Amino acid sequence: MASPKTQYVCSECGATSAKWLGRCPSCSAWNTLVETVAESAGAGKNRYQSLARSQPVATLSEIEAKDFDRTPTSLEELDRVLGGGIVTGGVVLIGGDPGIGKSTLLLQAVDALSRQMKVLYVTGEESGAQVAMRSRRLGLDGSQVRVLAEIGLEKILATIEVEAPDFCVIDSIQTLYSEQLSSAPGSVAQVRECAAQLTRTAKATGCAMVLVGHVTKEGALAGPRVLEHIVDTVLYFEGDTHSSYRLVRAIKNRFGAVNEIGVFAMTEKGLKGVTNPSAIFLSTHGEPVPGSCVLVTLEGTRPLLVELQALVDGGGPSPRRLSVGLDRDRLAMLLAVLHRHAGVATMDQDVFVNAVGGVRITEPAADLAVLLAIQSSLRGKALPKGFIAFGEVGLAGEVRPAPRGQERLKEAAKLGFSVAVVPQANAPKKPIDGLTVHAVARIEDAIEILRGM
Repeated sequence: MASPKTQYVCSECGATSAKWLGRCPSCSAWNTLVETVAESAGAGKNRYQSLARSQPVATLSEIEAKDFDRTPTSLEELDRVLGGGIVTGGVVLIGGDPGIGKSTLLLQAVDALSRQMKVLYVTGEESGAQVAMRSRRLGLDGSQVRVLAEIGLEKILATIEVEAPDFCVIDSIQTLYSEQLSSAPGSVAQVRECAAQLTRTAKATGCAMVLVGHVTKEGALAGPRVLEHIVDTVLYFEGDTHSSYRLVRAIKNRFGAVNEIGVFAMTEKGLKGVTNPSAIFLSTHGEPVPGSCVLVTLEGTRPLLVELQALVDGGGPSPRRLSVGLDRDRLAMLLAVLHRHAGVATMDQDVFVNAVGGVRITEPAADLAVLLAIQSSLRGKALPKGFIAFGEVGLAGEVRPAPRGQERLKEAAKLGFSVAVVPQANAPKKPIDGLTVHAVARIEDAIEILRGM
């Protein structure tokens, strides 16, 4: 029997090649070509006959536009990330490291939703007995949850047609295979085809669906990039497995805000929502310590207070620049700005910056807090108690405004902070009770205020 013909498919763009190449000829990505079994000319002839019929052309102004009906999952932090709850026919893709808590969170959501709608939990990685054992361990009732242990796509689609669930979980998409393809489960072709078929089923039947996805060692979702494009919402599960706290971040959401986060604490009874996440990211020091500055960052619609810590120490001829939770290249840029415009030199010093609690800060509004923490560590003098700062710092030394500055200041005042250094454009028009605000236009002005405290 002749061996099956193979081809190489790019996991980023889906382009094919007859031989392996280090760089994809289509999208120029490196090391993305994955070997798969080539399909015969007639293998996919009838594959797309089940596509829904196209809708007639309509004028945009005549199409009825109404808000989507949402069903809360009873997990407030998950509902926040989803935009208020699950949407009929919506498809959600959730990824994260192994053991981070994806299956636990979804089992809790399925159990809560089973009291108000028909649900189906499809597991391809575990047996039904393993799912039941986890449910008992979490103290869940689960009496109305329907469970299917299957990896064949056609059998799963037939079960969805018979059961007609309102909510379905597929755990995980990388374990499924379609009989119409000869490649192995988890291959680019299988993941793409199974996700497309399940998405079409969700849209046609109105069943809200959640797909669990594996991640690569770099932390990106495994499989073709088209997987993230065809779904409605993409969630990432973040956090250290050695810590009890987990973050669920929305990277894409057609029904809500992106970059929204939900904060959970892992307990013996599963994941519990954290109502005041700022408490996680703030220090427990009794008195202020040098090198510590509190930042008011924005995650979606939620202001969060995060402690940034800096340590400046003698580094010798080859000083190190290390950051945890912040961009390392941006740290090097900020140190150059600090030297050029504020006269604070760290060229012979090791500089370490850390965001407390394992949170990752991506917005540039953290620049001012980072520089003030570095200056505090270099001087060996702590910032005043109840001190916060935020603002973007440009290469010319100017302090640029941060979006929604008033909400940040109100959140800080609500949590008892009393002194703030902010960009001039973010200065409040009306005084905020209990909060003294210093508005600055340049980084040297902020350093001068800091020296006078």
